[in-house]
Parts: sequence; structure tokens; C-alpha cells
Amino acid sequence: MFIKITKSYEVLSNEERRANYDRFGQMDENQNFARGPQGFRHYQDSFYFDESFFHFPRTSHDFTDSKHHLHYNQYISEVLPDSFKRPYLIKITSEWCFTCIHIEPVWKDTVLELEPFGVGIGVVDIGYERQLANHLGAHRTPSILGLINGKVTFFHYAVVREHLRQFVESLLPQKLVEKVTDNSYLGFLNSWHEENKPRVLMFDVASNIPFLYKLTAFAYKDYVRFGYVDMGLTETSKVVQRFSINTYAPTMLLFKENTDKPADVMQARGMKKQIIDEFVSNNRFLLVPRLVNQKLFDELCPVKQFHRRRKYCVLLVTGEGEQFVSVNEAFFDFASSNTKEVLRFAYVYQRQQQPLCDTLLKKEDITPPQVILLERRSATGRVLYRTVTGGWNGSDDDKHRLHEQLEILQRDPSHLTHDAMLPELNNEFASMFLIHWINTAYDYLAQFYFDLLYSNWREMMPVLSLIFSALFILFGTVIIQAFSDAGEDKPAKQKATDPPKTAESSPGQESTSSRPPKKNFVEVTELTDITYMSNLVRLKPGHINVVLILTDASKQVLLRKFAKEVYSFSGSQTLHYSFLNVDKHSQWMDSLMESAPDARPSDCLDEEEDSTSNKSDYTGHVLALNGHKKYFCIFRPVFTGEEVECSRWSDEDAAMAGPSKASRSRSSSRQKATTLEIHHKLDRLGLWMERLMEGTLPRHYVPAWPGLDTITPQK
Repeated sequence: MFIKITKSYEVLSNEERRANYDRFGQMDENQNFARGPQGFRHYQDSFYFDESFFHFPRTSHDFTDSKHHLHYNQYISEVLPDSFKRPYLIKITSEWCFTCIHIEPVWKDTVLELEPFGVGIGVVDIGYERQLANHLGAHRTPSILGLINGKVTFFHYAVVREHLRQFVESLLPQKLVEKVTDNSYLGFLNSWHEENKPRVLMFDVASNIPFLYKLTAFAYKDYVRFGYVDMGLTETSKVVQRFSINTYAPTMLLFKENTDKPADVMQARGMKKQIIDEFVSNNRFLLVPRLVNQKLFDELCPVKQFHRRRKYCVLLVTGEGEQFVSVNEAFFDFASSNTKEVLRFAYVYQRQQQPLCDTLLKKEDITPPQVILLERRSATGRVLYRTVTGGWNGSDDDKHRLHEQLEILQRDPSHLTHDAMLPELNNEFASMFLIHWINTAYDYLAQFYFDLLYSNWREMMPVLSLIFSALFILFGTVIIQAFSDAGEDKPAKQKATDPPKTAESSPGQESTSSRPPKKNFVEVTELTDITYMSNLVRLKPGHINVVLILTDASKQVLLRKFAKEVYSFSGSQTLHYSFLNVDKHSQWMDSLMESAPDARPSDCLDEEEDSTSNKSDYTGHVLALNGHKKYFCIFRPVFTGEEVECSRWSDEDAAMAGPSKASRSRSSSRQKATTLEIHHKLDRLGLWMERLMEGTLPRHYVPAWPGLDTITPQK
């Protein structure tokens, strides 16, 4: 029966075997789900003894398990919130962990040393509490870790008592205790008003701040500011003499509003944690603290629970200006002479806590400074209150009137006649979002570096996976975008001897396009038999190639003018710019016009019937070619002469004018050809480009683009 009971205990104490028993209903170790090799199981069946027979020092039987053993629910509900008040030292162990046996004496001595100081101690058996071990990030035994402010830090040094103590001390924030000298003690004591906290000065001859004092400062960091005076230094002789400190015993002075005289004093050779906690806890509030957040309001003026535990809050609503200084000091003097436990004095700045002050003052329509008596009735914000009539100016009559009101209130609680729901107080000391984000990022980076330093790869893998995934997506997007931009913007290679592009640093007219130019020049590619397929026939859908028709004589002038006119539109990624030399490719324009008869003016058709030997002059024409949809728009040059009315002729004019008018205009233009100025041919190209972008130009469709044989001239 003893063996059966022991086996049952073995199954129930092991998480994996217990799960197998729940699934299969058996606990025979010869089953396939049993742990360990077959030979070892046979050995256990043949020679089974209780482990206590061999007197193995198992960690589960050690003193720490019964007192410090942690469970998951206990950790979440108790230990984790308590880590914001004191650090925890936690050991991860398991059964049959022989390395754990070796560090057990050091662990026991460390616990006996640190626990009286207030350090929390915990032990997690990884066999029983696998969920808690995974939550802490501990996957091997033995492991020692520290917990403070909800943050877990692993111990990676030799397990020595001094190292463990230094590890716990390193968990504490660096600026918990300020070292005070003769030059800084006045500033330290007088800063109570800004921080709204009492000040505690500890005097001792030790050069290093005592560990117990640091732990106390961490526990009360939200209530009290701590300073330390090393009496062994010559720089502290004045402050020691100023407060008549006995140099033979540690001394603690607690100051509130009065910085000349301490509100409480404690002196003892061997200070214990309980004595220090009681000393600080009883003086954690100023005599008249300022309500700076909801937490302070809840502790200073708690909700009424029983009749004998009533707490009345005497609240002064005041301002921050110099005109309120005497009023506030008079309220402090009155509070110092009325130190009854049932009364709690406080003040609030109207500008900092506007919603609270509006709720309390709006019914009577009064302005500060005012004194309000209130009692909290529920945690949701319901209060009973009464405003002291006559306001508060700090005079003797005001003090006498307030004293009478308090006497009546203590005899008759129904003296509070008004009812209100108070809003939650603003947190005046809340850090900015950016500062909070920077601090959080710093903590994560520090933890990342620490894990990387000690190769905690199991913890690092999720973070590394996330980082590399983000980098892969980022660089993949950049590379794809780079190739996409290169494919759209990079011109095709050209082997022509003529210059491939024209650069102009300043456009001729202001930009009216929606996208600003990316460069200070315009890339203009020559349309040859090499670039013809890529720049026209195989042009991407939605892209348009704007082609300037020129000759060798007019090339430089027209290219410079063309660049000025189209510069404003060079920011568009769907527009490409080229030029065609009709001296080299004279047949292409004729073939294009023959494929789209509607693009020819009527006078040109009449001339072809009269004489086929007369060739058309296409210099200064501009074509907008859509290679995918096989259509083009045409701009015909502007002729300048004595007659201003014949200044321009293009598709848009042909669409609005009749055939007869077009004939007369072309005839007149030819008659004035002798006064032609070439660079003025493109004067109104910018307006034509605007209509091209709007999509309002006439489109001339072709069945197919002229072939290469029409481009290459015959020798």
C-alpha cells in the first residue's frame, strides 16, 4: 500500500505523467507514454524504494518550498503588484536537480540575510508550475531571477551570497536617494512645494548608502523624497551641526512644510525595517498636501465605511499667483493648530484641477479662494459638501468662522447639505507621452542587449524574428520601388552621335501641373531605329511619348525652347520626351499622316491633288504618341509675322474652326514665311500640354505605327 501511495504521488506531482494518466487512465511505467528508457523503468520496478530512504536533499522538501513556493495565480495577483513596492528574488528549481542541491546552502544564507530587509523571496518548481516558469521565461534549472516594477531580470553570475545581494541592489532605480551636502541641503528641503512630498534626511557615517535605506526609499517613492548625509565627510559638517546630530548613531529627520524644524526624529544604533516603515508611513503626507492626482485624494480622503471612521476633508480652492501666498500660509497655520485625526486638510489649484473646482463652485457661483468641507460617500465620486460662507482671506474672522463650522460638522454630520459627483482628478505629475515612450524604449533596448550579451536565445528568438521580418519587408519594398523607378525613368541606351538630352535650369513659365519636377532639367531622347520600339511601339499602357519634329538647322533652337515649355510637366512619370530629325527620317511623318487622314489640314489635301512634288514642312510640330492604344495628338507650330491673328494653328483650332477658315489661315502663314522666327514656333506649347493632360485634345487613331523601313532613309 505504501508503494501504491508513493506511485500515486509520483504521478500527481509530475505534470506530464499526470496528463498521461488523465488521458489513458493508467500509471504503469511500462506503458509507451512513460518517461525514460525501458531499462531504467525495469530497474525502478525491481528495486523501488522511497527516495527518503536514501536521504536525498530534494529541493521540494527544503524549507523554502513551504514558505516561499509560488503558484501562477498567486504570482499574478500578489507578487506582480507587490513588485512595484519591493524587489523579489526568485529561484527556479525542479526535482532531481543536483545542481540545485549545490547552490542550496548559498541560497539559504542569502534568504536569511535579505528577507529581514524586506526583499521578497520566491521559489518556483518547474515540474509543478510549468505555466509560471514559461511566463517568467525560465526554461532551465537552476535559474535565479529578479523581479521589480513588473520587469524580470535574470542573474548570470556565480552563485555567491555577495553577488546575489549586489544583484538585488542593482535592480533598484539609481536616483532613489539623493546624496546631500552643505551646499545642497537647503535646496533639497525647500523643494517640498514642487514635488508635494515630505523630505527624509538620514545621517550615517557609512560612505555607501545602506541597503535597507534604499529599500525603504523604493517602497515609499510615491510619497516621500529621501536624502542621505555621510557624516564622515568634511562637506557635511555644517548640516550635521545645523541640526545637532549625534554622530555615534544613525539618525533620521523628517521635514514637512517647516524646513527649519523637523516634524519627526528617529535615532537608533540598529534600525530595523519595521521601525523605519512605521516612522515613514505615519508621516508620508504633508501637513496640508496639494491634491495632484486621484490616488492621493483616495488615500487622504477615504470613502466613509463606518460611523466611527469618518474622515472629513477640509479643501482650500486657491490659485498659484503671488496674491494667494498669504491666503495659503494662513490656511497652513490654521491646519497646524487643528491636528485632529478626523480632519484632513488639503488644497488644490483651480487651474490644475479645473473640472473638480467647477463641480464644487458652480452651484453657488463663487470664485476662489474658498474653503469647502466634504465627505466622500462612494468610490465612484459621490460626495457631500458645504462651502464655508464668506470665502477665505486668512483673517482672524475667517479662522474663527471655519473653526465653528468644523465643530458643528463633528457634532452633526448632516451639516453637509450639498451633493455632487466629482470627476477624476488630473495627474499633475504625469510624464509626457514622448518621455514615457522613450523610457519604455530604453528599457526594451537594455533588456535586448542584456539577453544578447548572455545568449538567452530562447527569449530572443521572437524579438529577432520580428526584427528580421520587419527589415526584410522594408528592404524588399525599397528594392522593388528602386527597380520600378529605374524601369520607368531610365532612358533606353542610344548610339546616335547627337546629344541625347537638353538641360534647362529654369523653366520659361510657372508650373501648372499637379506634380512638381523631380530634376532641374528635361531628358529628351532622339527617336531612332534603336529607340523606336521601346519609346513608341512597346510603350507601357497609360504612357505617352511627346515627340518634337525638327531639322539639323533648327535643332538647337527648338530643343532649348521645347525644354522650357515642357519643363513644368516633367514631374509626371507617364510622360516621356523625344525628338525626331526629319532630315534623317523624312518619310515617317508622311506615312503617319497617310495612316490618319483626319490629322491633315484641308489645305494640305488640296495641295496634294495639285502637285505631289511639293513636300510638307513639319519642323516645329509636336506629337503626343500613345503607343499602346495607337493614337496621337498633334501640335502645329505658331507663325509670327506682321499679322497677329495668324499666330497659331493646331488641333484644337481645327476642331473649333471650319475648313474654309483653316485654308485661309494656312495660306496666309505661308505668305509670311520670310519673317518666320523659328524659336517662336513653340510659344503656345505649354497651353497645348495642359489640354493634353486634361484629355481634351482631338485624338487621331492609326491602324498600326509605321514600320522601320519608313524610318531608315534610303541611300
